Amino acid sequence: MDGDGGSVSAVGIEARLVPLQSRRQRAIYQFTQQSLPACKPVLTPAWVIITFLLIGAIFIPVGLVSLHASQNVVEIIERYDADCIPEEYQSNKVAYIRDSSISKNCTRVHKHMKAPIHIYYQLDNFYQNHRRYVKSRSDQQLLHGLWYNDTSSCKPEELNNGLPIVPCGLIAWSLFNDTFKFVRGSEEMKVNRKNIAWKSDRDHKFGKEVYPLNFQNGTLIGGGKLDPRIPPLDHIFDQLSDQEDLIVWMRTAALPSFRKLYGRIEEDIEADDVIAVYLKNNYNTYSFGGKKKLVLSTSSWLGGKNNFLGIAYIFVGSSSIFTSFVFMLLHVKNRR
Repeated sequence: MDGDGGSVSAVGIEARLVPLQSRRQRAIYQFTQQSLPACKPVLTPAWVIITFLLIGAIFIPVGLVSLHASQNVVEIIERYDADCIPEEYQSNKVAYIRDSSISKNCTRVHKHMKAPIHIYYQLDNFYQNHRRYVKSRSDQQLLHGLWYNDTSSCKPEELNNGLPIVPCGLIAWSLFNDTFKFVRGSEEMKVNRKNIAWKSDRDHKFGKEVYPLNFQNGTLIGGGKLDPRIPPLDHIFDQLSDQEDLIVWMRTAALPSFRKLYGRIEEDIEADDVIAVYLKNNYNTYSFGGKKKLVLSTSSWLGGKNNFLGIAYIFVGSSSIFTSFVFMLLHVKNRR
């Protein structure tokens, strides 16, 4: 009985395996021959024309709304590096910018701005995307400070007088250091320089217990200096995670012309107010033919002033409607 039962069960299993294998083989065959069941919509002329018309009907209004939002952004761009050079130094601008004994104060006047106002500095012909420049930093040192000793990637700004530099590298060494002060009437306007950097950068890329050390102490000064004081001295928190101008600068730009956020004016400015801008023209762009610009801009729900998105939507929508009319004429003319 056992033998008969065993033979019956074996035959049953074998009978069940055969159809399974055949179904699998059949599925593989259908897949390789591209004959699997599938949805195959037939693109009739009516469906094509309606689809293009629908794309145009959606894209054109979206483009118009985006373009209107961009046009409502008030933006003032002014190049100040050329006008802020004294007459006697026009022929030797590099000597002027390198002479620390000469005052770098300069006054510019702006009118008709509505709040909220974002303050940017714009640099042209500055290649932050250069390979050697981008590599000249140590992310581990920015996060752990002196606990991380391997800063060979920071060359040539790795050591100074045999001591490590914190933060090291050419990016930090070339920190932008022009300053701006805005005055309305006789009252200085407050510029909020907090929360100008990405929160992820502040929390995860720059250490809470990392402080500047031996920075900009060499013979050749690249840009701005950082305050090395330690918090308990006078309750000034100067760890790298709080120095947001450095964090903004360390996020390198992909193009040779770029803007970086300097701060925000959070109080309202009426249209008839006159704002005087007092700036210190410290940063050297003259030695490589760069340009510096001050940008004051409001914002909309889409961000800053940028017409490209709205124009792109309108172009795609208009092209779709035009294509639909072409198809419609061809369909009417050559009806089957």
